[in-house]
Amino acid sequence: MTPRDKGEKKDRIAAEIRRQLGTAAVRRFLHALPAFRAEKDIPDRFRDQLERLDGLENSMAGGARH
Repeated sequence: MTPRDKGEKKDRIAAEIRRQLGTAAVRRFLHALPAFRAEKDIPDRFRDQLERLDGLENSMAGGARH
């Protein structure tokens, strides 16, 4: 296997992992886990940052990565 083939294989694997992690079923599962839920009493500045991250993730979920 040439270095180019290895690089292409890594790219395909990475794309497949991103695709699978972005599915609705996986997102529902992760949101159900306590470690993936924000605490209700976190400071507003952290809540604002989390909301910004959610917005960025949602805008990028369609594959439009910048």
